Amino acid sequence: MLNYKKILLSTLVAGVLATSSYAKEDKVYATVNGDSIKASDIAVVLKDPRINFDSLPKENQKQVIDQLIDRKLLANNALKTDIVKSADYKTTLENTIQTLKEDLALQMWVANMSKNVKVTDDDAKKFYEENKANFKKPEQYRARHILLKTEQEAKDIISELQKAKNLKDTFIILAKEKSTGPSGKNGGDLDWFFAKQMVPEFSLATSFLKVGTITKNPVKTQFGYHVIYLEDKKPASESTYEEVKDNLKQMLGQEQFKKMLEDIVSKEKKSAKIIYK
Repeated sequence: MLNYKKILLSTLVAGVLATSSYAKEDKVYATVNGDSIKASDIAVVLKDPRINFDSLPKENQKQVIDQLIDRKLLANNALKTDIVKSADYKTTLENTIQTLKEDLALQMWVANMSKNVKVTDDDAKKFYEENKANFKKPEQYRARHILLKTEQEAKDIISELQKAKNLKDTFIILAKEKSTGPSGKNGGDLDWFFAKQMVPEFSLATSFLKVGTITKNPVKTQFGYHVIYLEDKKPASESTYEEVKDNLKQMLGQEQFKKMLEDIVSKEKKSAKIIYK
């Protein structure tokens, strides 16, 4: 079963940074008859705190702001009608205000509580030393490939490469001339990658290659037919503490914060009168 309590607490933890940033500065992007359209309004439309509105293309920013302007104009029009005098409107407004009060208080309280989270270098280093097995990097490959549409085209390339005096140089030239993949312009260079970053067929074929050799048969994937050249490889290794320190401290901080909230919820439940209906 899913642990819904942990999901809720994780959501609260994730929302802390977004909440605190709007509390500090609610930037105004436009006004409509004197009413402001702010960063907090835009956040509601975007529905994803990870999106940085200011980094979006100008045309996309304008689309979002225009959408809010239209909404503001329609809302102002609605406020001039008798709808605001209806019992349904007044009841819903009262309930909405109460919900907003609770949500705002909760978000600001959670943001404030997050300041109590402290993860020291010693804490992170201790966790790293006790869990080194979880910080292993698998084997890495540095490869080039030529992507072709048909199997015969790939076989022809392999035949040509097998006759080459300088395999790597010829491979780079043919990749630039023949490859249909985006890496073709760079001589088919895929840079360093882990096996799981590629489709299984490609990774498996690469793992069997010796450095400085090519695949003897075309490798078929969902993208087409590949001819692969293995330029170099690194054996599996252990990530150093310095490599993982920042992410590790962030992860430990989130776990500490979640535990803090869980303890508070558990304590409050003991004195709360809860009735399921």
